[in-house]
Amino acid sequence: MSADPPSSPALRASDADRDRTIELLRAGVADGRLDPVEFDERLDKALAARTVDALAPLTSDLIAAPGSDGALMLPDEPAAELLTIKERHGSVRRDGRWTLPHRLALRTAWCDVVLDLTSAARSAPELVIELRVNGGNVELILAPGMVVNANELSVRHSTVEITRDAGDSTPETLHVRLAGRIRHGRLGTQWQAPRR
Repeated sequence: MSADPPSSPALRASDADRDRTIELLRAGVADGRLDPVEFDERLDKALAARTVDALAPLTSDLIAAPGSDGALMLPDEPAAELLTIKERHGSVRRDGRWTLPHRLALRTAWCDVVLDLTSAARSAPELVIELRVNGGNVELILAPGMVVNANELSVRHSTVEITRDAGDSTPETLHVRLAGRIRHGRLGTQWQAPRR
């Protein structure tokens, strides 16, 4: 008779464990650490995983050591599908560390709006900003690797000053797609300097 204790069974993965792994994989794509083919392969494995041990290798090469400059920006909370910002005759500022939704609806009238995306945790490779802006200013503060597309934006009696990217050779990590309309306002971009 063996004196060795029986090995403990592998811990079963919960839906929350699988969801957290998928969020990490999405952040890896948004950060440029995974290409879409790798993401699809790992997503299939995450959805089929039955144990926590089966999930761990799917993200182990995406999480940098604490304090490392290449740390992956992971969402502190699951990303919302839609975040709506409404304001009239005031000002709105989102900055610091916040989790980007999949879609952001901006509904403002005669407001100054600053959306600083430089430290935001990215939940997907694309952020859609749906504007319904009447008067005021909208300023996007962007990091190298972010690309802006305003082809779906309707503009009337407004000024739009958007450069597509920072003008450096940083690989694309986030596609910001602007849609909707702006009337009697100004929309512009500022680029954070690349880290040296």
